[in-house]
Amino acid sequence: MKRDLYQKLLLWKENPDRKPLVIKGARQVGKTWLVKEFGNQEFEGFVVLNADKDPRVREIFEHGFRVERMISDMEVISGQTIVPGKTLIFIDEVGDAPKALAALKYFCEDAPQFHVIVAGSLLGLAIHKGVSFPVGKVDELTLYPLSFAEFVRARLGEKSYQRLTSDPLEELSSLHSVFVEALREYYFIGGMPEAVQAAIDGKEYKVIRNIQKQILSDYALDISKHADPAILGRIHQVWNSIPQQLAKSNKKFVYADIQRGARAKDFELAIEWLKDAGIVYRVSRVRKAGLPLKVYEDFSAFKLFMVDHGLMGAQVDAPISEILLGKNVFEEYRGTFTEQYVYEQLICSAETGIFYYDSDRSKLELDFLMQGENVLAPIEVKAEENLRSKSLRQFCLDYPDARAYRLSMSEYRQQEWLTNLPLYAAIRLAPMIEGNGV
Repeated sequence: MKRDLYQKLLLWKENPDRKPLVIKGARQVGKTWLVKEFGNQEFEGFVVLNADKDPRVREIFEHGFRVERMISDMEVISGQTIVPGKTLIFIDEVGDAPKALAALKYFCEDAPQFHVIVAGSLLGLAIHKGVSFPVGKVDELTLYPLSFAEFVRARLGEKSYQRLTSDPLEELSSLHSVFVEALREYYFIGGMPEAVQAAIDGKEYKVIRNIQKQILSDYALDISKHADPAILGRIHQVWNSIPQQLAKSNKKFVYADIQRGARAKDFELAIEWLKDAGIVYRVSRVRKAGLPLKVYEDFSAFKLFMVDHGLMGAQVDAPISEILLGKNVFEEYRGTFTEQYVYEQLICSAETGIFYYDSDRSKLELDFLMQGENVLAPIEVKAEENLRSKSLRQFCLDYPDARAYRLSMSEYRQQEWLTNLPLYAAIRLAPMIEGNGV
């Protein structure tokens, strides 16, 4: 299946100022597959070195960082000749070879003619354990689960993908029912490549749910294998609590909802572990709606989202029939799935920070708040076609220069102070706000 990140890999390949590339992302989002597809399609030679499975790979970087010697060792281990400009070197699971990360500095400074990519599912954990990261000496990309647009391409074809991502928004109305039905299916399947591939292959939905359950089990094993035993239990508590936290009308993460009397100091390391592993996203509140938003970030108040809404549905055993066939699927779960879904689409395409906003003084709450070029962009998420937006309207009265966006099951509608986007077009929102798309 095609991934949008492939185009960024092509740009990296042709960039004369490129640096070694680090690809981040949670386990099983498709990093290895994508790089192998890229290497096999775009290069004459392709050398794959797995630091997890082959101890010889780890040894390469234990004896200094002279590039000529490292390249020679790679050629011996792989049995291939590495030709500058024609061979892609891929070091997979680089978190298991910490010194390989340090070696990237020398490829950048002494041998920029080589194309080098590294990837690792638990790379964030490795970095925070004191591994030397070559800041300023690497390029970085993050791969997420398939966005809804990528899912549409996989299920409905390239033409549908192009319509969804490129057509004027008002012209999507003629395909409204098509995209709503695809979104219903995406709500269940999610964006994990193995689950999407199973759907493409015509597997039963129960088989897809079992795949999701297995991924969750693999994540739990990762936690047990790699986490500090001192915080292992708390990591599991946080991980298991996320769907319930999001199901509340106020989705702010509350420590006491995990354990009576719990405080931040009890669980902050557990949350950081999950975040570094890439399986949890943290969205901070801003205490004031001003530019730049980052200045007003409140680290003490936040929401946690899971890496994929399909996995969240499997974790809480959401009834398959209700998601796929239920008429009220988009109204259920207090909008939990909907807000989780929207955040996934935003993070895939946003270049600036994503926050949420609430005001203790005015009781005004906004699902998300972003910034464009000199403009605030409040965002409200509706799980159905209810177009009442009291908080959104009040925010725009308080901040007249803001440009508001509402995501709902209604079709595209442009108003003087508000843009209504259908939920299936959520992938278009971040570029609209940031001035890179329509």
